[in-house]
Amino acid sequence: MQGIGGAFLFPAVLALIATSFEGKARIKAFGMWGMAGSLGLAAGAVFGGVLTDLASWRWVFFINIPFALIVLIPAPKVLRPDPKTGASGGFDLPGAVLATVGISAIVFGLVTGPEDGWTHPTPLTSLIAGALLLVAFFVTEAKTRDPLMPLRLLKNRPLVVAMAVVFIFQTGLSGGYYVFTTYIQPVLGYTPQAGLAFLPLTLVSMIGAGKLAPKFMERFGMRGTLSTGMIVNGAGIALTAAVMTTGGSFYAMLPGSVLWGLGGGLVFVSVFASAGSGVDLTEQGVAGAMASTAQQVGGAVGLAALVAVANSTFTGTSIDAAKEDVVSGLRMAGIAGGVLLILGGLLALALKKQPPTAEPAAAPEPETAGVR
Repeated sequence: MQGIGGAFLFPAVLALIATSFEGKARIKAFGMWGMAGSLGLAAGAVFGGVLTDLASWRWVFFINIPFALIVLIPAPKVLRPDPKTGASGGFDLPGAVLATVGISAIVFGLVTGPEDGWTHPTPLTSLIAGALLLVAFFVTEAKTRDPLMPLRLLKNRPLVVAMAVVFIFQTGLSGGYYVFTTYIQPVLGYTPQAGLAFLPLTLVSMIGAGKLAPKFMERFGMRGTLSTGMIVNGAGIALTAAVMTTGGSFYAMLPGSVLWGLGGGLVFVSVFASAGSGVDLTEQGVAGAMASTAQQVGGAVGLAALVAVANSTFTGTSIDAAKEDVVSGLRMAGIAGGVLLILGGLLALALKKQPPTAEPAAAPEPETAGVR
């Protein structure tokens, strides 16, 4: 249920921003959205550890309920109903099932492969079945009347590049969080309040998203901002992992964490702004859903792959393994994720170069903006 809610929420917010603002106002809105996300990550990392330590791990789920209610109360008055578009309103159930099962099968194959062996029937069959189901998904989308993912949108170059880049970004980010958490807790012996160790990373990310990203996008365009952010983010994750040793410390990781956070803030804002560029206002939600799906799939597939890299230096469980072997695997996985992100920064250069953002357009009337 939580996943379904997130799947509804993320594209809707992206569409709301894209259809409610224009010009520099839209860039600033994306920056504020990215900064809010970084703030939420910082709060979750800190208070999640506190709640786990003082109460129970279950409270990290219960605490979401009052926050959701706080948002729901003003929403009906603040957000206007969407205008009628004349769409049939059909739902592509076969496409949804094929995509979900296919992606899940691929992730399952990647998770079980390192332990069972890549030639074992379970992961091998899962990977092949997942690939075939995704092929069937695209065939279905080409023929259905109300496709879950209109294939014509794949002709939109900024959207396709953004999907590829955000896939890589989330791959490196998920792997980076795993490496960081596994190092500071089992290796360095931090308590559940280790969430405090994420504060420098998340606070710097707020600066990157809220302050730097809008200025970079105005001056260098989406392509320059996205490429720079990916390279800086990748270098930060690689540097953070490179200094990990059995006798290391949190302070040795600070320089890498700062670069990691700055780059991540730039990427998070510019990649989703890029995804919606050139897409009709009526399809902003679909474009946002395609980009967010690429993000979530990248996180699942990337985490499975980089965990496999991290666990390749020992046999059995990490609890029974020597710390030197565990750290060696974490370092290898972190550097691999960082290099992948840098390559993603080069891929971002496939976006068309855009001129600096023009002066802000006149604010749209409430009837077209969708908000008061």
